Amino acid sequence: MAQAQIIDGKTLSDRIQDEVTAEVARLKAEHGVTPGLAVVLVGEDPASQIYVRSKGERSKAAGMHSVTHRLPAETTQAELIALVQQLNADPAIHGILCQLPLPKGLDEKAVIETIDPDKDVDGLTVLSAGRLSQGLKALVPCTPLGCMKLLRETLGGSLAGKRAVVVGRSVLVGRPIAQLLLQADCTVTIAHSRTVDLPAVCREADILVAAVGRPRMIQPDWIKPGATVIDVGINRVPFDNPQKAAEGKTKVVGDVAYKGALEVAGAITPVPGGVGLLTVACLLHNTLTAAKRIAGLDA
Repeated sequence: MAQAQIIDGKTLSDRIQDEVTAEVARLKAEHGVTPGLAVVLVGEDPASQIYVRSKGERSKAAGMHSVTHRLPAETTQAELIALVQQLNADPAIHGILCQLPLPKGLDEKAVIETIDPDKDVDGLTVLSAGRLSQGLKALVPCTPLGCMKLLRETLGGSLAGKRAVVVGRSVLVGRPIAQLLLQADCTVTIAHSRTVDLPAVCREADILVAAVGRPRMIQPDWIKPGATVIDVGINRVPFDNPQKAAEGKTKVVGDVAYKGALEVAGAITPVPGGVGLLTVACLLHNTLTAAKRIAGLDA
């Protein structure tokens, strides 16, 4: 069997960025609407700093109004909620994203539920999740949205009739991607670390989505030959090279044992270079969608 197709996240990410940029320019010219994104970062988490910088740079590159609120780790719950409420009321802001995780002592759920669902570009409020589960118009979490775009790109549009297995049940990825796959007329199983005979369940999948958060958990013999594998995992592990490992250096790997999976799968996303690149592109897509709906320009 030939080696799997490597699903290129960068090409699709760049295309979405270009499409969003063109539509933002049209909205400005024809309707006087500039989509606005506000990102809230609390504390000094290094990974969050990098993500937030990327979101700010790419939203500005797309022609959006972009604001980043950087708050100290000592920020109180009341202060953070007050800022979110201020952004809810700001007509120049169409999308609000509170970068997670928050520092200890802050209630993430309470902060997320303060976000106006119409501006919930991360798709994390209960109302957004409820809308998605009912098949209603909703702002979909960015990573699952990116997964679906990659699947449609790879499989040529329709996913109807395919057997999909999602390994992971988080509200960030596992549950919403399962809902999206259901809406695409797949037969969907949500599996997890306590699923009985998990390898056998995975082997049933035409589409296997790995979102469990364990490095290289999904082994090559868990994969149905020719299946499409979407690896959402981002895990830091020591280098295989003993010297680099001794120096404390780490590398990023997915939830799938990638090298072996290449010999079995029909198509697979690499880590890095796959799903992660779509997340920010889909954030811009969601901000554009929110701006159009709030302005009454998208039914």
